[in-house]
Parts: sequence; C-alpha cells; structure tokens
Amino acid sequence: MSVVIFLAAGCVGSDRMENLYAQRCLGCHGPSGSGDGPIAAALPVNVPNFLETVRNKSVTQIRKIIMEGKGIMPAYGPALSKPEVQDMVLFTRILSQRGRNVEWWERFDPLVWAHCNVPWEMVLGYDQPPEENKPR
Repeated sequence: MSVVIFLAAGCVGSDRMENLYAQRCLGCHGPSGSGDGPIAAALPVNVPNFLETVRNKSVTQIRKIIMEGKGIMPAYGPALSKPEVQDMVLFTRILSQRGRNVEWWERFDPLVWAHCNVPWEMVLGYDQPPEENKPR
C-alpha cells in the first residue's frame, strides 16, 4: 500500500494521459480510439480502431509506432519525453480494453492508474523474452 501512496503522491495520472492523447491523437483516432476523430474522414486511409489493433500488439510494438509513426501517422519520438511516450502507450492500451473483460488489467489497477513515470517493465514485466531485453 505504501508503494501506491508513494507513486500517487506526485502523479498527475490520467489527466496528463488524457491531455496528451487529446493533443496528439484525438484528431484522427477519436475520443474512444475508434478511428473516428474529427479529421479522420478527410484522410486518404482508414484510421485504426484501437479495439481491433492495439489489443493484439505488445508494448514494444505500440511504443515503436508512437515513436516512429506508421503510414500517415507522424513519428512522435522527437517531440515527446520518455514518460510522455509511456503515457501514450498506456492510454492507447486502456482505450483498446474498453468494453472488454479487463480482469487482467485489474490485477495491476493501483499501479497502472498511478503509474506516473514508472516504466512498464517495472509494473508488468518485459513483454518479450529476457534475452531480447538486454541493453544495447
């Protein structure tokens, strides 16, 4: 319990994630991540629906798309800090779980929602085998 209190003490939490999403993602992906943002209809391609795409991707894959971009989505790596990228990964993952059975997520609820700048690897473990997680 003290760990959660410590983490939550300086945490901007979901407000920070929501603001970042609103600034960078909402225009195309929409408020629920369904790909129905205000500019989505004007784009030459369909915008991915997180319910269909993100839930099947690893944290590493999501982070790579955010950092490097994909298709017409811009690369946000140069414009974001590491904690902001972590927030974007977490928020897209949260949106991808809406309306689904979230028992797996609920195991981590206090840490996930009060994560602040705690790296995913500390909370959820590595999403790839250990030999692929060695620093390069």
